[in-house]
Amino acid sequence: MNYRKPRWGTLATTAIVALAISVVLALSHPAEVRVDGQNLISDVPPVTHLNHVYVPLRAVSDALGADTVFDKKTSTLEIIRAGQTLKLKIGDPHATLNGMKMTIKHPAFLVRGRVMIGLNTLSRVFGVRVRYDKRNSRIDVNTPGVIEAGALGDQP
Repeated sequence: MNYRKPRWGTLATTAIVALAISVVLALSHPAEVRVDGQNLISDVPPVTHLNHVYVPLRAVSDALGADTVFDKKTSTLEIIRAGQTLKLKIGDPHATLNGMKMTIKHPAFLVRGRVMIGLNTLSRVFGVRVRYDKRNSRIDVNTPGVIEAGALGDQP
């Protein structure tokens, strides 16, 4: 097989495509997560894929006041909040909520050592309202009956 030098058109097309992708990646930023009006700080950003949004489970559950226990040997999690107990295994679509079997449409998965869970599952398990604003790249997780921080403004 003989080596042929690439054509200028091929090189130019490759350079333009690489530049366009670089600009898109440089201008993109991960979605901001707010729990009851407070910005959530996490070392792993949310994952948005097509119409599905996944958030770091421990960071969100801690912000909601839940206790989280992770067993590395079995890759299972137990999350306890307000009398609700969720047990799930990473990658397994089957979980238990208060001892009752349930199916998770999009199983939990790991990103850089953090467990990611779908917004719909989060809403179903914790009874919170969730919303993803694609335009503003913001995820809101709100506990019913809790007033968002800053919602009342600076009223005395």
